[in-house]
Amino acid sequence: MEMEQMVSASSHAEAGPFTRAWHWLKALPEKLWSKFVSVATKAKKLGQDDPRRIVHSLKVGLAITLVSLFYYFEPLYDGLGVSAMWAVLTVVVVFEFSVGATLGRGVNRGLATLLAGALGFGAHRLASFSGNICEPILLGLFVFLLAAVVTYIRFFPRMKARYDYGLLIFILTFCLISVSGYRDDEVLDMAQKRLSTILIGGATALFVCVFICPVWAGDDLHNLAAINMEKLGSFLEGFGNEYFKTPSQGQSMEDKEILQGYRSVLNSKTTEESLANFAKWEPRHGRFRYRHPWQQYLRIGSLTRQCAYRIEALNGYLSSELKASQEIRAKIEDPCKKMSKDCSCALKELAQAVKTMTKPSAANCHIANSKIAAKSLKSMLKTGLWQDTDLLEIVPAATVASLLIDIVSSTEEIAESVNELASLANFRSVDNTEVAKGESKLSCSSSIKGPHHIITIHASTQSE
Repeated sequence: MEMEQMVSASSHAEAGPFTRAWHWLKALPEKLWSKFVSVATKAKKLGQDDPRRIVHSLKVGLAITLVSLFYYFEPLYDGLGVSAMWAVLTVVVVFEFSVGATLGRGVNRGLATLLAGALGFGAHRLASFSGNICEPILLGLFVFLLAAVVTYIRFFPRMKARYDYGLLIFILTFCLISVSGYRDDEVLDMAQKRLSTILIGGATALFVCVFICPVWAGDDLHNLAAINMEKLGSFLEGFGNEYFKTPSQGQSMEDKEILQGYRSVLNSKTTEESLANFAKWEPRHGRFRYRHPWQQYLRIGSLTRQCAYRIEALNGYLSSELKASQEIRAKIEDPCKKMSKDCSCALKELAQAVKTMTKPSAANCHIANSKIAAKSLKSMLKTGLWQDTDLLEIVPAATVASLLIDIVSSTEEIAESVNELASLANFRSVDNTEVAKGESKLSCSSSIKGPHHIITIHASTQSE
């Protein structure tokens, strides 16, 4: 068999260029079909992960079609002329996935164009009084000063986060108008048409974005905070049984996926900050009033990630070869399982409270129980429990116990932050019967229902 393969490879190498080209053309349809199937599969998965992406694509197509109609209505085209293309361009660069992102970019573009147009016309008018020799010098000085100052302002974190696109458009518009070679009346007419078309394009994009299947960044941020706490709770729920299981017990694929779900929380900072920035632009909608405390979600997200980092360290001991013996682990099994279970229930209760916008009263009982278990474990560690035991067997068990104690403290901090959010956002209170029912649950299962959308924030290209 090997001899035949060697002969075949040798004959293929000795084949002429026409033969190789024929083989390549013969295999081309199959390669193209395979590539098409691969791309179609990826496109299908992308839409299934978040169906809102398909709707967004259709909305962008609709908005561009609407503003393109300016070219087909004579009165509008006669009034705006070729400047109508700015309306199409505005929709392309302004229309974003969420309402907050679209509104933010639209406001940035409109205000920047208005202010830069006024300043550009003023600079052009002022320079024209100085004569033909001094005019280019003054214009160059104006452009240098404004471009340098505004570019430096872009480095401020707050300006970078909310107004970076507007500052960029401000520089571009000022340069286009101030250094143009037109007369004053032509410059004014150009600035007026540019502003009008940008307002038309921005209004069209915002109308389609808000009134046709709107996507609110505030909703995504709110749900993301709840889902992240839910994932941490799911890990802690399964950790106790997984760590203290006997070697004969196996692990199902479903349990493995649940135990790895917390990893997405570690990289959620950029997404949360982007969503919080977009949410600040959004008007009052649904359950979210004006000036909703979006900054508090960033605080919750930061504490959740700190807890996730501890869980990441804890997860390392599930697959580590350096494990404590079964006898050593049995000594700390009860308090560790208790802490893990109660922290899991507390995090899931907090996630459910955020999801339903209710005050998280039921989580207090689980946090109190976990603190009692942590105190008991600390007492055990201080006693002579480890006498006549190999130090290498003690360290892994003691580290796991220490990490669980830290997770209890971290869960308490998350609960305090959620309570603060509930106070700032005026979450509704639950009656005593509901609280008693929640506290009397023997087990806590996943409380967040419905699909969990995958939220991806792409860096927008800062283009005109």
